[in-house]
Amino acid sequence: MNRRQLLLLALMTWVIGCGKSTELTPPSATLSSKGTIGVSLLTLDNPFFKVIGDSITAEALKQGYGTIVVSGDKDVAKQGNQIKDFIVKKVSAIVLSPCDSKAIIPVIREANAAGIPVFTVDIPCNEPGVKIVTQIATDNEGGGREAGQAMIEALGGAGGAIAVLHLKQAESCLLRVKGFREVIDAHNASGKVPIRIVSELESGGAKDAGYKAAEDALQAHPELRGIFAINDPAALGARAALEKADRTEVKIVGFDGQPEGKQAIKLGKIYADPIQFPDRMGVQVVDAIIRHSKGEILPKQTLIPTRLYRRSDGEKDPDLL
Repeated sequence: MNRRQLLLLALMTWVIGCGKSTELTPPSATLSSKGTIGVSLLTLDNPFFKVIGDSITAEALKQGYGTIVVSGDKDVAKQGNQIKDFIVKKVSAIVLSPCDSKAIIPVIREANAAGIPVFTVDIPCNEPGVKIVTQIATDNEGGGREAGQAMIEALGGAGGAIAVLHLKQAESCLLRVKGFREVIDAHNASGKVPIRIVSELESGGAKDAGYKAAEDALQAHPELRGIFAINDPAALGARAALEKADRTEVKIVGFDGQPEGKQAIKLGKIYADPIQFPDRMGVQVVDAIIRHSKGEILPKQTLIPTRLYRRSDGEKDPDLL
């Protein structure tokens, strides 16, 4: 590759900012670019989705594709307009983590009608009437089951009242809570000291809303012994609420394995997380796009297992302080 080509390649790489788009547009045929992949993620405020976006961008560039990565900001109307823009731009493929799996249906149908293949990452859209080539995601239900086992372990066989901090608009979180409830229900059915889910509150998947939800749960249920939060930001918000209320004995199980969440686990502020691998998701969705472009029939979904991360893991983690 000559100097001019290297300069053009460098110009294609931009930093993805929270809530902003990154466009890696193929500037000339000399780069043999295969097209552009349009990516709309639930949010870029959450580091988990930032890693997915960065991973897609890096892997796509290796494969000769440009990318446009944008944040849906949990706003289905905004995400719908982003997809419409991708259609106008005639992108080669669209990757979504839907802000609302049901409400996004009409605009996915528009992409289908335009002949643009649609892939989902992390959050599925399993609704009738739309064509999704494949889904790349964490095994969220399996991760929820791991979270349930961690909660039983954290409570030490004593049972008691717990709260769930939810994000019901995301199907991935519905699956996490489903798996979690299955394990708690099986525990209770076994005749052991019961664990009672006394509160299920919206956390928005964010620190501030997680803080408020945990605060409300504590006020309504002073006997609370545990909290399951559907992601690390909500879990960290809940921890802040517990510290303010001087209730740090309440056990928190989170979900994700973001650096800040892992650090909190190492310090004993969160009991455990089923951790995800967002970098792997980004690589695999680009691989799926390449395989589909070659005419390969793909499975309906590829699920990446979680791994339960406890304090002992944090103490051995070389990436933590």
